[in-house]
Amino acid sequence: MAHHTLTGTYTEEQDELRKVVRSFLSKHSTEADVRDLMATTRGYDPAQWRRMGAELGLQGLGVPEEYGGAGCGYVELGIVFEETGRALLCAPYLATVALAAEALLRSGDEAARKDLLPGIAAGETVATLAFTEDGGSWDERGVAASARRTATGWAVTGAKNYVPDGHTADLLLVAARTDAGLSLFAVEAGAPGLVRTPLETLDQTRKQARLDLDAVPARLIGAEGAAWPVIERSLAAAAVLLSAEQLGGASRAMELAVEYAKIRVQYGRAIGSFQGIKHLCADMLVEVESARSAVCDALWALEADAPDLPVAAALALAYCSDTYTRVAGDCVQVHGGIGFTWEHPAHLYLKRAKSSEVLLGTAASHRERLAVRLGL
Repeated sequence: MAHHTLTGTYTEEQDELRKVVRSFLSKHSTEADVRDLMATTRGYDPAQWRRMGAELGLQGLGVPEEYGGAGCGYVELGIVFEETGRALLCAPYLATVALAAEALLRSGDEAARKDLLPGIAAGETVATLAFTEDGGSWDERGVAASARRTATGWAVTGAKNYVPDGHTADLLLVAARTDAGLSLFAVEAGAPGLVRTPLETLDQTRKQARLDLDAVPARLIGAEGAAWPVIERSLAAAAVLLSAEQLGGASRAMELAVEYAKIRVQYGRAIGSFQGIKHLCADMLVEVESARSAVCDALWALEADAPDLPVAAALALAYCSDTYTRVAGDCVQVHGGIGFTWEHPAHLYLKRAKSSEVLLGTAASHRERLAVRLGL
């Protein structure tokens, strides 16, 4: 199947990027690597993380050159996210690149960008966005954490939950309320008053944490009270990049199912020749290619910073969430009994699909947002 983007095809440079990333991940994110890393509390390999930054420049791909990055566009980032999704990469890539770097870039805070983005781009800093609280809501109303001025800066108090890679991040961007409204604060990992607790998660390939903050010293990022539009736009970008990652995972789950259908023999013939399996595989292909179209549209809206970005982002994430879960479930079905076993990778894709469904808000909440935006 041809890959379509803005003009219908990828450029040679974009194809080359995909090859390089796929080649790197085929060596450093094998199924054995994924299983080893998901069994650890940290959930990633710091040496590999640094190589991703220093050798491939993946963390700085979308960071402008003046902050130490490559200054590439969102189509390139989308390619990388698709490949990391295929390989079930265990690394704080989504948290650092799609959440934290996006929020810093959109914050309008030049000093913070100069100070904080180069470390991210170099693969030295793991960063994340601490937004959700116990309710799990990605809505502005869900934030109860508060911040007050101190003699030396700011202090943040409250609790954050389900924070992607929150227990290992060097830099935490924390959403909290001040008298002026919702604001964004940078908190360093070793800050006094910060307690970080890793959570048990269904999807062990993507770690989450709870943060308890008791008057934790923090640095205001951007203007006080002006954080919600910045965060909302950052979350739309993160939704598009997550949907690209889901596309990669769905695409790989489909390949696993098709490969198995060709080699598994029952009653003297390959199961791929059975009508039911044929239909299942054909349906998977249609769904994955439709998801690809939704992702391409959303990446285009992101690249153009189009006014309808929130609509394209919500649409892509709702569609890709459903597609990934369905295709990963069908992959388990095609494999029959073996697909349900711990030894087979099919369940790893299904668990990633289920956790991705709710990572930036449920598909239902994205549909609701769509309806509101479209005036339905």
